Amino acid sequence: MRLSVLFVIALLFAPAAFADAELYFISPQDGDTVSGTFEVRFGLKGMGVAPAGVDSPNTGHHHLLIDVETLPPMDAPLPKSGQILHFGGGQTETTLSLPPGRHTLQLILGNYAHIPFDPPVMSKKITITVTE
Repeated sequence: MRLSVLFVIALLFAPAAFADAELYFISPQDGDTVSGTFEVRFGLKGMGVAPAGVDSPNTGHHHLLIDVETLPPMDAPLPKSGQILHFGGGQTETTLSLPPGRHTLQLILGNYAHIPFDPPVMSKKITITVTE
């Protein structure tokens, strides 16, 4: 019962995003062909970036989804896995290594507790081709 009450309270106070916030990829772009190891740069307009654990208004940190077909729940902390990478240090770029083939990438902005904003601040899903 207590857990249910806490869950309802968390939903009522879900982090709100600015209506004009935009999350996007600076690089690579949709349709790009990249080598097996490549740089990914994140872009954000209308909000700021802060490390996980820092509860500062209108800020969040990046999560990179790799080859994720179904989005995780948007009302709970994003799970950490090989397909959902957390950038809780406030990083805005990374070097990624993927096997050859087609892959999808998508960004989601989470608050200080890794919970997506409401409405979610996320990029369009892009498709890239990785060469050997």
